[in-house]
Amino acid sequence: MAKRQQRLAVLIDADNAQSAIIEGLTVEIAKYGIASVKRIYGDWTDTRLKKWKSVLLEYGLTPIQQFAYSQGKNATDSAMIIDAMDLLYTQNFDGFCIVSSDSDFTKLASRIREAGLTVYGFGEKKTPKAFLSACDKFIYTENLRNCIKPEDCEKPTKTKKYEVTKDAKLLALLSRSVDECIDETTWANLGTIGQYMAKTNPDFDPRSYGFKKLSDLLVATEQYEVKTKFDDEYSDHKSVYVRPKGKR
Repeated sequence: MAKRQQRLAVLIDADNAQSAIIEGLTVEIAKYGIASVKRIYGDWTDTRLKKWKSVLLEYGLTPIQQFAYSQGKNATDSAMIIDAMDLLYTQNFDGFCIVSSDSDFTKLASRIREAGLTVYGFGEKKTPKAFLSACDKFIYTENLRNCIKPEDCEKPTKTKKYEVTKDAKLLALLSRSVDECIDETTWANLGTIGQYMAKTNPDFDPRSYGFKKLSDLLVATEQYEVKTKFDDEYSDHKSVYVRPKGKR
C-alpha cells in the first residue's frame, strides 16, 4: 500500500520573495507532499508585483489582496499569519510551507510545530537565524532560482573543490553527524545522517556547497568511504553507507 503523501499549505509572501523561484519552489515542495493550498499575499495594486502576476495562473496560485494601510507596517505578514492559523485549526494539513525571509514568521512556525505539523521554510540566505531554527527544514531560495526543468533545480552551483575541503565549519558538521549515526558495523546509513542533520541544522543543503547529493559532498571532502549495499539478503532495495576513512 502506497504511503499517503503529506497535505501541505503553501503561503508565499510576495513582498519578500522573487518570482524567479517559482518553478524551483514547485519542484522542491513536491518532494515533501501535495500542495493542497497555494496562496500568495501582497498588495496587487503595486507595480512591484508585476512579475508575480504573470505566473499566478500557470502555477495555480491564489492571490490574496492586502493593502498597505500604513507606511512602514507590513500588513501582508499579518494576513498570512491569520490565514495560517485558520488553516491550522481546520486540521486538514500535515505541514506548512512558509515562503519568506522575514523573521516575523518565527513565532508562527513555532506555533505550527507545537501543533505537531511540519514546517518547511523557504527564504534567502539573509533570513534571520531565529526563523531558520523555528522550521523543521529550511531551503535557501538561491538554490531554486531560474529552473527550466525539474532536473535543473537540483543541479549544483559551481563551487571549487578546495572550498569544501577547507571549510572547517562544514567539515565539523559532517564529522559530528556521521559519528552520531555510526552503528556497530562502523558504518552510518546515509539516510540516517541526512535526518540527523535536518534536525540539528534545518538549513543544511548540499546544493549550497555545490553538490546535488549529500553522498557527493561527503566524497568531495576526501575524508569518507561511501558504499552501496542491499538492506538484507532478501531485499531488492539498496542503501548508501558512510564511514570515516581509516575506521575499521
